Amino acid sequence: MGDHDDLRKFITDLAVVHGRVVLSSGREADWYVDLRRVTLHHQAAPLVGRVLLDLTADWEYEAVGGLTLGADPVALSMLHAAPSGRSLDAFVVRKAGKAHGLQRRIEGPEVAGRRVLAVEDTSTTGGSVLTAVEALREAGAEVVGVAVIVDRGAGDAVRAAGLPYRAAYTLADLGLVA
Repeated sequence: MGDHDDLRKFITDLAVVHGRVVLSSGREADWYVDLRRVTLHHQAAPLVGRVLLDLTADWEYEAVGGLTLGADPVALSMLHAAPSGRSLDAFVVRKAGKAHGLQRRIEGPEVAGRRVLAVEDTSTTGGSVLTAVEALREAGAEVVGVAVIVDRGAGDAVRAAGLPYRAAYTLADLGLVA
């Protein structure tokens, strides 16, 4: 099996939780995909980085990140999995700017004037990743696209916002029904 198949197995074995839940979008579902069980796992995290780097290999970007918390381990996995010779920075977009210190909304290396990739672990409505995109654009970054590990339906909203969108897995890939 390759990285893509191996990561899918980690997701189905560790992250898919069955039972009634309320999603961050406010929608209810009979199952939940808790990708932090995968993105923070010692064996799965490197796979996350490699799979998403492969998924976006034809996009040119210098930094990767998104809205905290779902995007943080995804971006770090990609940073650490980047091949030797490729400079890839990671950043974190806060939900709101800090009221102290440097009062930055985006933490990490400067994104102004840089091509960046917005990521998320999973997305249902696109709300979180589009919030990150808005903050990145306000900071002067050029967002080249959005990539997620698992798409729960956000693709249309992200594309409607004028951004290319890719997901490593669909719900069908995981044997789940929307």
